[in-house]
Amino acid sequence: MSTPRRIAIVRHAKSDWEAGIASDHERPLNDRGRREAPELARRLVGLGWAPRIVLSSDSTRTRETWAYMAKELPAPARLEWLPALYHAGRDQALEALGTIADDELSEGGRGVVLLLGHNPGWEELVTEVTGVVTTMKTATAALLSGVGTSYQAALRGRLGLEALIFPR
Repeated sequence: MSTPRRIAIVRHAKSDWEAGIASDHERPLNDRGRREAPELARRLVGLGWAPRIVLSSDSTRTRETWAYMAKELPAPARLEWLPALYHAGRDQALEALGTIADDELSEGGRGVVLLLGHNPGWEELVTEVTGVVTTMKTATAALLSGVGTSYQAALRGRLGLEALIFPR
């Protein structure tokens, strides 16, 4: 049975390129990123897109983005840090979504799954599944909806781009 599916593809907030860290994976947010992440979360709530499940890259900047967003959101039923989502694309997103069972989501499987990660993978993913060429600057959320027997099946098909939101 095909069920409505909503997926928020979120790019991490602005990171600090001058942090003097040893690796890209460990780069933290800058001041702007720390301001924008909670604003993005407020926008999600205002649009009715608070996530029930969050699957995120395990990088420092995605962890910090979530920490600031979480201050403005209800606690998700599941939050998972996935190394495979660091600089991921469609294949890794499909794999992550494959771990979601409908009984994890409220209202008969209806709920929002938030994928938090990086470019260029997220831009390419949104463009590919919606058919809309999309630019995802930092702290951008692409709100996608469609139907499918699972979230994985929905992402394999064509999804509608409900909105592209920014913190400002």
